[in-house]
Amino acid sequence: MKGKGNDRAARLRIAGTMSGTSLDGIDLAVIETDGREILDLGETRYRAYSADERATIREALGTWPGDRRAEAAARVVEAAHAQVCEGLEGIDAIGFHGQTLAHDPGERRTHQAGDGARLAAATRCQVIWDFRSTDMEMGGQGAPLAPFYHWACARRIGAGGPVAFLNLGGVGNLTWTDPAAEAPEAPGACVAFDTGPANAPIDDVMRARGLGDYDAGGALAKAGRVERDIVQAALGARYFARMPPKSLDRNDFADLFDVLAPLPDADAVATLVAIAVAAVARGMAHLPEPPAQVLVTGGGRKNAAMMSGLRAALKCPVHAVETVGLDGDFLEAQAFGYLAARVMNGMPTSAPGTTGVAAPVGGGRRSLP
Repeated sequence: MKGKGNDRAARLRIAGTMSGTSLDGIDLAVIETDGREILDLGETRYRAYSADERATIREALGTWPGDRRAEAAARVVEAAHAQVCEGLEGIDAIGFHGQTLAHDPGERRTHQAGDGARLAAATRCQVIWDFRSTDMEMGGQGAPLAPFYHWACARRIGAGGPVAFLNLGGVGNLTWTDPAAEAPEAPGACVAFDTGPANAPIDDVMRARGLGDYDAGGALAKAGRVERDIVQAALGARYFARMPPKSLDRNDFADLFDVLAPLPDADAVATLVAIAVAAVARGMAHLPEPPAQVLVTGGGRKNAAMMSGLRAALKCPVHAVETVGLDGDFLEAQAFGYLAARVMNGMPTSAPGTTGVAAPVGGGRRSLP
């Protein structure tokens, strides 16, 4: 696989990759874009982590560069990404997010395992990576980074006014976007922030209790009873009173694990779903105006308990992104392909409304094979 020579071309074909906080595996999606519009969407791939690979990454959660566990996780992440990229043709670059092990915006530091230079050498293709560091060095939260792509998605579906995209991964994040804005970094184009815990604590409870890796379809949550006192206590955390932009680490709500310990399995999971829903509902108050609809992406859209809770709690229609022709399994990977194209074309990748950075800034590092 070999990248094309003109990396300043307006139209680029990028393989975006994403390995999220659920730690299930790697999504890859090919996107053609000029860094503004979505011109075409190509093939998608998924490469699951093995049990041993997942254990190595999980052991490294919360670690920083230099820790032996972080180095072991990085080698796993690099090798798995190289494998999922095998055989790609006609690609200008790979957008490589890496695997987030720790995120501490208060100290302006973040850690995504995986070295783009190693991946470039392995794939013989240019790699765009380390999307978050520059934003944090400039005073931003470093997250969320998908909002600029959400703006492009709103334009692609022909949205007639502001819409919201809700990504329910390990952590929830919400983007309000106005497709009429001249660019995603323009004032008023995007408002985005992490809403609170989503799938990560549910998956952790399921795994710790020997119930599997996740609550398939939300079946266990639907059978449980919500402990409202725990929900209210969780929503009393200082984070929810802060104005956006704001972001979270996967383990920022790890104390819920002990709080839920006395509850039966179904009740514990149902309560975590209710916390995720309540966090989103609380976040809606921070949006500039009510969106026409909330479009849900990420694994949480497959959780029936989560979706029914959102539809009951929010005052606008809530739909999975598939209802408007988007692919919720690969939207995050597409987003990092889109951001890679913006890096290559010298465009900003974050702005005050998305990360709190002082002015629009272009992140990302470039590694040649």
